[in-house]
Amino acid sequence: MKKCVFAGTFDPMTVGHEDTVKKALGIFDEVVVAVAENKQKRCMFSAAEREQMVRAVFEGEPRVRVVLWEGTIADLLSKENTPFYVRGIRNTVDLEYENADLEASRDISPGIVAVYFPSEREHRYISSTLVKNCIAFQKPYADYVPAAVLAHLKNRG
Repeated sequence: MKKCVFAGTFDPMTVGHEDTVKKALGIFDEVVVAVAENKQKRCMFSAAEREQMVRAVFEGEPRVRVVLWEGTIADLLSKENTPFYVRGIRNTVDLEYENADLEASRDISPGIVAVYFPSEREHRYISSTLVKNCIAFQKPYADYVPAAVLAHLKNRG
């Protein structure tokens, strides 16, 4: 069985994130979506809330498993017994960032295999930051998040 890990803060999960998981499901038997606690980021949503939203997006998809994670990617890949680390790439800035992060992770665990999925044209400008800004300034964001995330955010108040 081929398994991969897709990690992020998902603050909140966007349609771009969802699309990356769906692409990974076309190649892998199982996708572990790791909701990461990044101590350097100030999140709008708690880890538990972000996990709940991600779980709601993939409810009914048995090949997606959602976990909370506070450690390094290298440690998570080791724990999950897979070298495959999936990343979505929107632009060259993302590519440079992901390559730098990959090299640092490979210093810890040389066997990591990065799998990059380019973003679809309609998702290239979408980010969690954009969604949070829309929320903060009360601007429309329904097209930027999966339906389950939108429902959660609307119910949140």
